[in-house]
Amino acid sequence: MAVLIRTDDVAATRRTDAWLSVICDTLGPLDVRMNRDAPLEGEIHSGRLGSVGVGRIRTSTPHSVHRTRGLIRGGGPELYRVVLVMSGQVVVSQDDRQARLGQGEFAVYDFARPYDLAYNSGVHLAVFSLPRDMVHVESIGRLTAVPIPTGDGTGALAAPLMRRVATDVESYQPASAARLSTVVTDLIGTAVAEHAGRAAEAPEESQTRMLLFRVHAFIEDHLGDLSLAPATVAAAHHLSLRHLHRLFATQDTTVSAWIRHRRLERCRRDLADPALHDTPVAAIAARWGLPDSAHFSRLFRAAYGLPPSEYRRARLLRGTDRQAGGTQMQAPAGASGPSWWT
Repeated sequence: MAVLIRTDDVAATRRTDAWLSVICDTLGPLDVRMNRDAPLEGEIHSGRLGSVGVGRIRTSTPHSVHRTRGLIRGGGPELYRVVLVMSGQVVVSQDDRQARLGQGEFAVYDFARPYDLAYNSGVHLAVFSLPRDMVHVESIGRLTAVPIPTGDGTGALAAPLMRRVATDVESYQPASAARLSTVVTDLIGTAVAEHAGRAAEAPEESQTRMLLFRVHAFIEDHLGDLSLAPATVAAAHHLSLRHLHRLFATQDTTVSAWIRHRRLERCRRDLADPALHDTPVAAIAARWGLPDSAHFSRLFRAAYGLPPSEYRRARLLRGTDRQAGGTQMQAPAGASGPSWWT
């Protein structure tokens, strides 16, 4: 993410004006109100996830932000915005509704209609800007400034993914970012539609993507379970095995192959972690559902081009060389960066 402003880098006499300018330049025409005599501390970051704008705001100085009718007449992008509270508390108001959001909670607001957003103490926020034509859920316009439940359902998937994306957005390759922007938009739209009791209004392709996302999340949470298999995955999602296999066929893989891939990726990550260098290879493999050492070694070598112990030595040596400023080793064949899941 680009750092748009860090108050420590700006002279104290210019901080407030610089901060207000960055907010309006980044988020659009807004009336930003704050105590000019209060010490201003914070930073604003901005990036993109495909067609979705992603911003992070961290400040310890109380603010209120207002999108008035006069400012709307002055123009601005046609967007839905989503605010996710990473720490602190925020109040979002629109259409005579008010959402009081705490850590891990989010709400949607429409940039084309008047709204207010305020925080009275320190906050860390992630703000997502979704082009209106990307959101295919009609009920979203009627549920602005409504807290979306994140304890279960799609909201429980959306909130941690948005937090992760807001933290790591600069690390994604363009093709991955484009796919993730669709996933994030689908998750938000589906979470809103579920809260409205209208989950079926999402387009069929969005429903399919969300089902696949839920299945992937379930698999990720159960990789260490030796009973994890296509049948258990299907049963957990009230699907027939035939339906589950068709779902994975659209991704040019199988359920079993995906489970194996994710287990190997988890093992690969742990083998490259210096903090785990004393953990036996067999223990790492067993942790992720691969207790047969010989079988694991064959699978790992086929996937990454080296036996697990040699891969670990190469990765740890590479890390040592980086710290010492020495020559970096090439990553083993097939050892590309992990997916966004990890």
